[in-house]
Amino acid sequence: CPPGTRVARRKGEPVCCFDCIPCAEGEVSNTTGSLICDRCPLEFWSNSHRTACIPRQLEFLSFNDIMGITLTTVAVCGAVATAAVFLFFVYHRHTPLVRANNSELSFLLLMSLKLCFLCSLVFIGRPSVWACRIRQAAFGVIFVLCLSCLLVKTIVVLAVFRSARPGAGQLMRWFGPSQQRGSVFLFTSVQVIICAVWLSVSPPLPYRDLGLKGSKVILECEVGSVVGFSLVLGYIGLLASICLLLAFLARKLPDNFNEAKFITFSMLIFCAVWISFVPAYVSSPGKYADAVEIFAILASSFGLLFCLFAPKCFIILLRPERNTKKHMMAK
Repeated sequence: CPPGTRVARRKGEPVCCFDCIPCAEGEVSNTTGSLICDRCPLEFWSNSHRTACIPRQLEFLSFNDIMGITLTTVAVCGAVATAAVFLFFVYHRHTPLVRANNSELSFLLLMSLKLCFLCSLVFIGRPSVWACRIRQAAFGVIFVLCLSCLLVKTIVVLAVFRSARPGAGQLMRWFGPSQQRGSVFLFTSVQVIICAVWLSVSPPLPYRDLGLKGSKVILECEVGSVVGFSLVLGYIGLLASICLLLAFLARKLPDNFNEAKFITFSMLIFCAVWISFVPAYVSSPGKYADAVEIFAILASSFGLLFCLFAPKCFIILLRPERNTKKHMMAK
């Protein structure tokens, strides 16, 4: 028989009668007369002629893939747009609209959103020990920082309205700038502790998936501890749910520019994206799971950016008559 085939007797024929049939995928003819086929080692696959074993091709979400290039472009555009909004707000930081909506937390929120866009880039590229550890920890901490800013902003909106009632004039003493910064730090510190324990006990590590038949080896990051990954996502979901609930309660408070209604809409988009993420992530293999997570990060970040800051930019640029102290103080 020629190379790449093996001997197979025709049923019912004498021993001397045989056919030459090709070796199966992943097998090559051996060197002992091509009587049988040998299975290639796990990290190898047969060539097109079934005559030699060649290394399998590694598959991961690369910066050179069309998918990787597209996601990278979108992430960079989001980071640039966030930086532009940040500079725009810095330039107009003394206007009533920016000052009335807690400019310090707004700047911190914009910085965290920019980091959200940039952290999606660590999910692209060949998985390594440090890349696998950094990507999920960075994602978890940065998103909690973003949600902490939104949660504190919502609490301040409620506190300002409550403090206007008779007998509640001292309420804002508990929600001053230092208390706001402390609350953001406290909420974020919880996620930092969760990630630190996760990375020290059972961190994510690179993993070669050889179970699928074919000429490729899927290189991906295992989450390590499923409990740790679930706690990271669960804490993000908890903060998002609390923020959505408080913003929903404050959405109709009497104010010409009540930020709570924009926070409500942005959190609805955020929750919808991440609720859809979980089943899509679990059912997606290899690099497509990374792509799904990157898409969820980018979609939720763009939702927060446009829902929270586009209305303010619109008023500052096109409705300057509404960007006055008199208009902001009117009920």
